Amino acid sequence: MYDDDDLSVLDFEGDLESPLDRMEPVDAGGQEPAPDPDAMLRLLEATETNQRMLAARAFCELQDERAVPHLIQLLTDPCPLVRVSVAYALGRNPSPDAVEPLITRYNDDWNGYVRKGVVWALGNCHDRRALSTLIDALKTDISAVRLWAASSLAQMAAVSYDAVIASIPPLIESMRQDPIAAVRSNCAWTIGQLCRELPSNVVYATAIDALLEVFVEDGELGVREDAKAALLKVGDPRGLQVIEELEREGIL
Repeated sequence: MYDDDDLSVLDFEGDLESPLDRMEPVDAGGQEPAPDPDAMLRLLEATETNQRMLAARAFCELQDERAVPHLIQLLTDPCPLVRVSVAYALGRNPSPDAVEPLITRYNDDWNGYVRKGVVWALGNCHDRRALSTLIDALKTDISAVRLWAASSLAQMAAVSYDAVIASIPPLIESMRQDPIAAVRSNCAWTIGQLCRELPSNVVYATAIDALLEVFVEDGELGVREDAKAALLKVGDPRGLQVIEELEREGIL
């Protein structure tokens, strides 16, 4: 659906760190006080692109509901660097009002890092409306976006039981088939998080079976270790027994 080349506008890599880790704080020197919210609110409407970007980045640190309407408007800013900052700012300032505009931005934006930030923000919104977009991103987007879609689906645990149930099948599919090991690892972690919210039913058992399968069969040691860690955190007796038996027999 998307071309990995659409990430070329930004000079940083998609990795396992938080989307904000590569964005220096507004007070990068570490000596300045936190940005003034009122001043940053005014700058969100500035005519200069750099000022709008500075203000949006400030709200990656600040939480102020007054900024949300302005940030939503800036989702259509012509500058992709502004849109990236706005997406992360809305992730720090989640609002039900932002969900539909974020979904629209995801569907319309050509820039991979904007979509990556949008996916992260949608997860933080804890809203059922975001589920189909997150699943679509996990299935069809570029690797950097799939990585964060997998993690964002863990937030469905805070939404509803039905959202958890709907999230697990595409996560299992991606954990088994995605060509990128980091994506498979994130899927394993998320499945573990969601299983902790489920009763012992068919969906739960299917998820545990999938984690065990990946623990035994995945070609990447890191993915196997993440599947194992997910199983240990869930604490499923059957999963723990299989891990113990395999390790005792020296198979793994």
